[in-house]
Amino acid sequence: MPTQALIMFAAGIGIPLLAALNARLGANIGSPAAAATVLFLVALMAAAVTMVLTGTDALRAIPGQPKHLFLAGLLVAFYVLSITYVAPTFGVGNAVFFVLLGQLASSAAIDHFGLFGAQVNPVTGLRLAGIAVMTLGVAITQMGAAR
Repeated sequence: MPTQALIMFAAGIGIPLLAALNARLGANIGSPAAAATVLFLVALMAAAVTMVLTGTDALRAIPGQPKHLFLAGLLVAFYVLSITYVAPTFGVGNAVFFVLLGQLASSAAIDHFGLFGAQVNPVTGLRLAGIAVMTLGVAITQMGAAR
């Protein structure tokens, strides 16, 4: 299995863990926004340490970048705030189920149109069938959990 696949598999494992941990922190302290703030402070420190250890000076190029690329920060904030707020009452599995559905839809559109410089990978009938099977599989796992 390529290294990239293993990294992304590990990231996939981390998403529900992030949801469960931060949802519990938000519930314990009574503020999903405060829990999200703590999460982002820890993430900022981890990213900064990684940047320093890798010796990059890429921050100098930031001012020249298209402003729409910074929307990614708002999207991750929306994800973390929403999962931290929703998961304690909706369930981590249910919350991540709908996140996965959104990821399937948006990733197919991004790949199909090559949005934001992504490699073009057209949505074909076979690919749609695969997305449908994945959606069904995720739905079945949630139906089994509801019993």
